[in-house]
Amino acid sequence: MKKIVLILHVLAFATHLSAQSLIGAWQMTTTDEAGREIKNVVIFSEKHQVATWHDLKTGEFISCNGGGWSQDGNVLTETVEFDTNTPERVGTEVAFEIQFDDNKLSAVDYNIVWSRIDDGSPGLLSGAWLITSRMRSGQMQSISTDRSRKTMKILSGTRFQWIAYDTESKEFKGTGGGTYTTTNGKYTEKIEFFSRDISRVGASLEFDFELKLGDWVHSGKTSKGDPLYEFWSLR
Repeated sequence: MKKIVLILHVLAFATHLSAQSLIGAWQMTTTDEAGREIKNVVIFSEKHQVATWHDLKTGEFISCNGGGWSQDGNVLTETVEFDTNTPERVGTEVAFEIQFDDNKLSAVDYNIVWSRIDDGSPGLLSGAWLITSRMRSGQMQSISTDRSRKTMKILSGTRFQWIAYDTESKEFKGTGGGTYTTTNGKYTEKIEFFSRDISRVGASLEFDFELKLGDWVHSGKTSKGDPLYEFWSLR
């Protein structure tokens, strides 16, 4: 009888775990040796994720890593596509035990706990996207998603981040991110960190957006004021 009860308890726990989802955004704040408050945000799409650290006060970018992910019970496996601190990890798999519910996510062996920001809603663009074409000198130029040089945007319901990297050379090109909204055909970003130019932190950028046959059409002006017209496709 005790054995049956134990089996039912395990099955109930497994069902509860599978019903939950990591998709969305998670965050935690720590203090480093210099006394800086460091914000860490992790964004999960259906198949991809990114973890980023930046100075909470200044927006100074510190590091990020990410790539593909899968979950088997309470084991999370990541396939590393970029890693600013340890580029030699690119192409490898890393597995670790997690525990989570609707509000908390923890990496058991690392004694790290994140709090949920959102569950993939309400933004209309939640997911991981690769750029597939852009306007250059008045002409649309196609960009292969099979090449090793990639530009990915990954969005939860309220958070966005773009990452440029090369899986073959293991070189990290740059990143930026923060919060976003999608209202009445307008996609608006508020930048919290930008690895290439910290002076952009705090800026808000508004673009036109629409979804055409599943692709994201992104248009407006860049942070430098240049015209922008791009197509992005879900990974």
